[in-house]
Parts: sequence; structure tokens; C-alpha cells
Amino acid sequence: MFGYLLRRLMQMTFVLWVVSVIVFLMMSFTGDPVFMIVPIDATDSEIAQARRLLGLDHSLAVQYWRFLTSLLQGDFGYSYVFRQPAMTLILERLPATVEMVLVAMVMAIAVAIPLGVYAGANPDGRVSRVIMAGSLLGISLPGFWVGMVLIYLFAVHWGIFPSSGRGDTAELFGLRISLLTWDGWHHIILPAVTLSLGTMAILLRMTRAGMMEVGRQDFMKFARAKGVSRRDVLYQHGLKNALIPVVTIFGLQLGDLIAFATITETIFSWPGMGKLLIDSIYRADRPVIVVYLMLVALIFVVINFLVDIVYTLIDPRITLK
Repeated sequence: MFGYLLRRLMQMTFVLWVVSVIVFLMMSFTGDPVFMIVPIDATDSEIAQARRLLGLDHSLAVQYWRFLTSLLQGDFGYSYVFRQPAMTLILERLPATVEMVLVAMVMAIAVAIPLGVYAGANPDGRVSRVIMAGSLLGISLPGFWVGMVLIYLFAVHWGIFPSSGRGDTAELFGLRISLLTWDGWHHIILPAVTLSLGTMAILLRMTRAGMMEVGRQDFMKFARAKGVSRRDVLYQHGLKNALIPVVTIFGLQLGDLIAFATITETIFSWPGMGKLLIDSIYRADRPVIVVYLMLVALIFVVINFLVDIVYTLIDPRITLK
């Protein structure tokens, strides 16, 4: 186990280093940040001074070395727009994104797993066909369109839910959490539903495929022959063995939703990392973009590592080498 953890730590470090190189090069060739700092009527000497302050008067290799050492020290620079540490801005928005993603994933699991098990156990049934048609629809519909339809129906037409904002929040361990208030739950329903539909459809189809494959195994037939109830056969014997691909997709989707909830957050004016990223891209706020990309890379490598650990808990036959 120690050797495996050491290798994975080295792999994660290498991946993050590669991401840092890509992010640095991408930011280096996407415009001159000096003009985001100096006034429009700045003189050539003021522009040159700003370039020296940002370290842009050095070679690309020296700039990357300074960039890398700053990352290792936790110094991501200051936002050009907000005049605050870029990391502080991201961390302030992170709870809003995480809570929306968690609610969306809980919704997706609560619906997808039972329906996937049912559809896999009854693949030729009429209800199963309706379920699979609905899952195909969930995969096909673009998220921005779903969000706008939900806003029109539930916010504008029926007035059941608010169309934008995060609602009231309460403080917990120094973090502002909207899930601790009724108004926060009232605001999070529509964006969470919008965000969950695609993941729900994918998990449903993966669960169905896994259950259909497991259902043909001898141990499932033996369990039925022993007189085990249908519910126990499906959930205690079948589902546990069908979860490996589902856990893989769940991990990838979790990272994907945290990283790319930008469209949903923009549509619902949800004050999360995604909306901050969109605003920063419009304003060429490079430090904020760098922090976002590095944090997303870290989230993905950590989630992939945790998924590998969960494999061994689901199936003891899997060993970490």
C-alpha cells in the first residue's frame, strides 16, 4: 500500500506540473496583462515599469520559474479587476459551487441508481423502455436550454422558485453555506436540477448496463435458486458487483461538474467559481484564471485517486499495486 501511495503521489505531482506548464504557456500567449493594469493614457515609461513589476521583461524560462515557485509558495498573485488575492476570490466562491454540485449529485444518484437497477432487471418491460427513452433525452438536451426552460416554467410562469441568486446563507466553520437556510434551498433547486440531468442519465444507463451483465452471472442464478428475495438479489448481490463502472463515471462526473458548472452558474447568476471564471475570461483577469485551472486539475487528480481507493472497498478482489 505504501508503495502504491508513493507512486500515485508522484503521478499526481507530475500531472500537476504538466498542467502548470500548459497553463503558463496558454496565459503567456493570450494577450499582454500590462494593459489591464495601466490606464488608457499611460506613457511608454509607465508601461515599461508595469512590465518590470510583473516580471514580463525576463525570458520565458525565467518567467516560468518564478511562476512555478510562486505556485509552490501559494502565491497566485492579485486579481487585475478585484485587486484582491486571486486564491482568496476562488476560495470565497468555492462553497457555492461545491454545494450546488453536491445537491445535483445526490439528486442524480437518488434517481439514477433505483431506475437503473429496475431497467436492468426488466430490460424488455414497457416501463424500462420509457426510462431509457427519458435517459436518452437527458443526455441529448443541452444544459443551457434546460435551465432556461426551468426558469420560464417554475420562476416566470408559475413563480414557484426564484430565477437567480443564492439566497440567504448561514456561517459554518467560517464558510457561508446556503444549505443551512430554507431560502438557500429554495434558490438551489433549479440550478441543481439543471446540473444533475446529464449526470443522472449517464449514471442510469451505466447502472442498467452493469445490472444486465451481472444478471447473467452464475452467482445471481444461485442466489435466486436459494430463495433469496428479489430485492436482496438485485441490491445486495447484483448492484454491488455492478458498481465498479458506475463509481468510475461518478468520480469523473463529480470533477466535471465542479470544474465546468460555468454555464449553469451563469444562467442562474449563481455566485460560484464558474461564474467568476466567465467574468475573468471576459476581463482577461489572468491570475484568477490560473488559480481556477490549477485548482480544477488538483480536484481531478484527487478524485481519481479516491475512486481507486473506493474500488477496493466495493470489490475486495481488486488490489492496489
